[in-house]
Amino acid sequence: MEDSGKDFTTIHELFVPIMHIILLIWNKSKFYNTPPRLVVLIREICNAIINDAMHFVSGRDIFDLISSEETTEACHKLQVTIDVCTKFKDAYFEYKAQVPGSGWKLTTNALFVRLDSFLERCHDILHLTNTIVQFNKL
Repeated sequence: MEDSGKDFTTIHELFVPIMHIILLIWNKSKFYNTPPRLVVLIREICNAIINDAMHFVSGRDIFDLISSEETTEACHKLQVTIDVCTKFKDAYFEYKAQVPGSGWKLTTNALFVRLDSFLERCHDILHLTNTIVQFNKL
């Protein structure tokens, strides 16, 4: 299980190449450069990121870390998860700016609805664990 954690922490290195391939598909394909296909592709990538994140830091792991008084480790894992998910969105917006004629005119809600919900839950749990860290200092 250690290897999967290591893989998740470095997965962000793949986001730029993935977005570059999607941009090439958008520019060169006759059939796959439509907004509906782009939405499905980005959503599937978001789902894969969420699944990997849930293996990296599950709810049970967080509460086990909290109960064993390793709350700072729980905070660290949550922050890594948030950072990785945010880097994917950043890579998308970076490549969206490169599309000729602004062809990627999609609402971010259509693309990132599940990822944003996951990020919101991670932020909530991170806030909770940071609060526990502060109370433990008292």
